[in-house]
Amino acid sequence: MADDVKKIDAPDEDASFVRETEDGKEVEYTGTPFSVIYNRFLEKITDDMYMELTPEDTVKDLQNLLIDAIPGFEFPRVCLDDYLPRTEIINEADAKPGDFILAVLWGELPEDGEMQAPNVLIERSSFKATLSSEEINILALLMKQGWVQRQVTSIENTRMKYSGSDFKMTSQANHLSKLLSLLEESRRDAFHMQRLYKRRKKDENGVYQSNWSVLREKSALR
Repeated sequence: MADDVKKIDAPDEDASFVRETEDGKEVEYTGTPFSVIYNRFLEKITDDMYMELTPEDTVKDLQNLLIDAIPGFEFPRVCLDDYLPRTEIINEADAKPGDFILAVLWGELPEDGEMQAPNVLIERSSFKATLSSEEINILALLMKQGWVQRQVTSIENTRMKYSGSDFKMTSQANHLSKLLSLLEESRRDAFHMQRLYKRRKKDENGVYQSNWSVLREKSALR
């Protein structure tokens, strides 16, 4: 990962999260934290923008990219639609080493003058399912594709303000050409990894085996 992109400390992959349903019952989420996927995505890009944003805005942008990427995962073996976007306020003394602190919430100073640990806002978004490394990587690649597409769209909007010849003389024209190449590369990478994902599967020993026989049987039934 480039030095100018900040990495989000991810909580343990077996961390649990709680969601309250409409009937008031709490459902525990023990799946993959969003921050695990954020980190995989950030390792694939270089963007000074994330150095300028606040932690809250950074997480909001990464969360939007991730949620937008989910429909692009064609045939996941786990449910990606069941997730819990969530932040939590806790005392700083109770924060774990892996918690990503979005903000420090300072209250009134105690009358006795004794300093106490402030409350903090932490990122706790999570999927209900536990994702494999391969699934995490595919989502990160789809996030990258969305990130590049967003930059292409921004420059395309700028081009509309120029005449054709004027735009070609700007540095933006060269940047757009490079971004379009990067967008095509990102699409190929995401497509390739999803194709591998569909064609292979790990056995009980964690070794990849061809999944072609299963795909052929399903195809014959159709």
